[in-house]
Amino acid sequence: MDRQQEFVLRTIEERDVRFVRMWFTDVVGSLKSVALAPAEVEGAFEEGLGFDGSSIEGLARVFESDMLAQPDPSTFAILPWRGETDQTSRMFCDILTPDGEPSAADPRNVLKRTLAKAANMGFTCYTHPEIEFYLLKSQDLGPDGIPVPVDQAGYFDHVPGGVAQDFRRTAVTMLENVGISVEFSHHEGGPGQNEIDLRYADALQTADNIMTFRTVIKEVALQQGTYATFMPKPFSDHPGSGMHTHFSLFEGDTNAFYEAGAEFQLSLTARQFIAGVLRHAPEFTAVTNQFVNSYKRLWGGGEAPSYLSWGHNNRSALVRVPLYKPGKGQSARIEYRGIDSAANPYLAYAVLLGAGLKGIEEGYELPAAAEDDIESLTAGERRVMGHDPLPSSLHDAVRQMEDSELMPQILGEQVFEHFLRNKRAEWQDYRLQVTRYELQRYLGIL
Repeated sequence: MDRQQEFVLRTIEERDVRFVRMWFTDVVGSLKSVALAPAEVEGAFEEGLGFDGSSIEGLARVFESDMLAQPDPSTFAILPWRGETDQTSRMFCDILTPDGEPSAADPRNVLKRTLAKAANMGFTCYTHPEIEFYLLKSQDLGPDGIPVPVDQAGYFDHVPGGVAQDFRRTAVTMLENVGISVEFSHHEGGPGQNEIDLRYADALQTADNIMTFRTVIKEVALQQGTYATFMPKPFSDHPGSGMHTHFSLFEGDTNAFYEAGAEFQLSLTARQFIAGVLRHAPEFTAVTNQFVNSYKRLWGGGEAPSYLSWGHNNRSALVRVPLYKPGKGQSARIEYRGIDSAANPYLAYAVLLGAGLKGIEEGYELPAAAEDDIESLTAGERRVMGHDPLPSSLHDAVRQMEDSELMPQILGEQVFEHFLRNKRAEWQDYRLQVTRYELQRYLGIL
């Protein structure tokens, strides 16, 4: 037994932890949980916990249903919202086959495989997400059939005694109590919309943190009598909720994206990484924007990027190179602005990183940076400048993913097929719906 496992077992005993929740996700990023008695944890470390994988979306086919969940002791944390009595903790799990091999269908393993490839190329990947969400008065719709936000405040607004302000303070405290460091928190542009930015961490830890973050936000909202949603676009007339993520690659202690004196201080490695992300973005958009509603955000304005472009401090671009701070070369990074807050972080980071690594491997050439507001250009101007559109619907995104050679390589055939199957079914359900818009527009005139 290693030291981390011993630490977990000792902490469970010393803190009188009564329940140990084992967390993992399905292929679309829904959190799954099973609670262990403390006495069973040591056995779970050694042998894993058996469960029926065929009952979890994308994890196993019926004829290979037996799976093992093996807890990762480095992710152990007490869950503060469960209170001081009958304390509850959690650990993220890796999913294994009955013979102890990593499951090809485990989203966490997909990201670990991609990070291992990066490591073989000499890189460590760090990420920093800016997570947006809406705080609503309840899950119920208002009398006009749309959600009711907790306030009418806007970007960076300070509302004395405001619900969102108290909410953010409680949420940030709880996140830090569970070991997640927060960099910023503020009101965003939409009514009831908030943003909380997590500190830089390696990509696997960030993905784990995002899953915990969503749970914390939901729990705090329920405690305060409100409702939090990560739905990409809950309002037609207000901005959608993105999860802009900053990426950087390090070679040892050196930032591989930084080159003093180069244009925008970007190294060749960084330029090739961006080129890879841009070239393959249409193929992985179904993963970073995985719901029908995601495309209402991408094509609904509000600084959401809709076209393949990059730029220095250009907030209309899909990939933004933040303003360089003199003397801070170690902070060189790129920001991918297409991903939304409802994405499966394990798969989303895997495809983004995998596309960037492909650009480095193949020496992709980066096109010229976009200096204009992409949205303000005409269709012809965008075409001449090479700013092709992202997929405009989940159907389009699925079609482009289906045709990709790179995505099954990154995701593995099993995750690739299960994910596409799930998204095809979602699109089929959606296209059969008669919406409120159609009834209001056509019923009285046709």
